[in-house]
Amino acid sequence: MAERFIPIAKVSLSDAEINAVIEVLKSGSLRQGKKTEEFESAFAEKVGAQYAIAVSSGTAALHIAYLAVLNPGDEVLVPTFSHISTASMVHFAGCKPVFCDIDPRTFTLDLEDAKKKVTNRTAAIAPVHLFGNACDIDGIIAFAREHGLKIIWDAAQAHGTKYGGKDVGCFDDLVCYSFYPTKNMITGEGGMITTNDAELAEKCRLLRSHGQTQKYYHPSLGFNYRMTDIEAAIGLEQLKKLDYFVQKRRENAAYLTERLLKIEAIIPPYVSERVEHSYHQYTILLDLDKLSCTRDEFTEALKAKGIGTGVHYPRPLHKQPAFEALFGSISLPVSEDISKRILSLPVHPALNKEDLDSIAQAVENVIARVAK
Repeated sequence: MAERFIPIAKVSLSDAEINAVIEVLKSGSLRQGKKTEEFESAFAEKVGAQYAIAVSSGTAALHIAYLAVLNPGDEVLVPTFSHISTASMVHFAGCKPVFCDIDPRTFTLDLEDAKKKVTNRTAAIAPVHLFGNACDIDGIIAFAREHGLKIIWDAAQAHGTKYGGKDVGCFDDLVCYSFYPTKNMITGEGGMITTNDAELAEKCRLLRSHGQTQKYYHPSLGFNYRMTDIEAAIGLEQLKKLDYFVQKRRENAAYLTERLLKIEAIIPPYVSERVEHSYHQYTILLDLDKLSCTRDEFTEALKAKGIGTGVHYPRPLHKQPAFEALFGSISLPVSEDISKRILSLPVHPALNKEDLDSIAQAVENVIARVAK
């Protein structure tokens, strides 16, 4: 094993976040309060949305968003190559996720496959801006309008991603974020919903806090999905650094791509001209036909050289036992192929030039050993 190990992710907190949390602790106001409202306002302004609703997690954001626009029995088009919450929260909203394949270059939802799966029960589509790479937003909006569908954008991995010069958080109908510790900006746990629709914003607020409009008065039912002011205080400080974090990720990704483009068996991330990728993950594909090893053997070889990796996702959602039990066995060949060849390399802002050289050199050395 190498003496020095470069992890796939690294939490970046400074005295600013620590002092902000201490201030909240001293105030005694620990639950959702003024800091959360301040965070919501700052986040909405940052992404260019009219409203932002802070919640307890990205999963909670999705659950609330689905409940805000769906009726029991509705169908939702979801990409199978995503975190399970993209689809599981459809189920917990009393609806059915309909799995769609992905584009082999961007790993985001394949609109052509989605078009084949529209029925008279289809009510919404839930595209995922995966790894910080944006979906075909123009195409999805046109498709949704044609079929009268609501759009719930899963931007859990897309803080700072832009499409056509606009932040992905500004688009209709609802956009859902996560602030999990590995994300481009964090609060520990936590999430955010953005929207430009006042009625949807109010529905989300009610769902977030037991459907309560005043103390002990509940016109509707809801959950305790509130963010705490402690988390919001961290989020406010992280939001100030988001542009720097994303710029560093882009610079690191550009360096890695320049090095890895020279390797025939490696396919670096694809980014269309309309997209400004935020590189939550730097995700490559291995051409296994040109290698004498599996993806998992490749990752073990990198680990031995001190390079942390991630595999997102080794099993598409339609192949998860829970969903197979609900919906039976289906085939989505692109996702099934990608899941065997995909691999993420470190790209986080804490990397320096030496780290980047080490990552690229390790990949080159492993390839030299296993190339056919």
